[in-house]
Amino acid sequence: MSLKIVQNFDSHFRLAPDAKERLFHQLTSDRFLQQVCQQSGCNGVEFTELLFQPIPYSTETPKGMPKEFEKYHESEDYILINVPPNFMFEAKIFKPSRLCAIYHKTA
Repeated sequence: MSLKIVQNFDSHFRLAPDAKERLFHQLTSDRFLQQVCQQSGCNGVEFTELLFQPIPYSTETPKGMPKEFEKYHESEDYILINVPPNFMFEAKIFKPSRLCAIYHKTA
């Protein structure tokens, strides 16, 4: 069995306005924000409304994310999470199949 090297991966996506609204509602709910705080050990977070699709690791993308989002990965002020699959399903988002959300630590 050999590995397939991905040379180019299009990480761009567009969400339907109603699906985006449903997803953002879930990602900003008080209960979910509390979970994010609890898991990350901080006192407060705010959803930045930034989402990205994870991409295959490569020499160009060693963090598995589009280059423009790496600054958030490297910062202590931000938290990157995988969007829970049930949130994606409830928002009726099937493509892309995975998303990550970025939160800013507020306290």
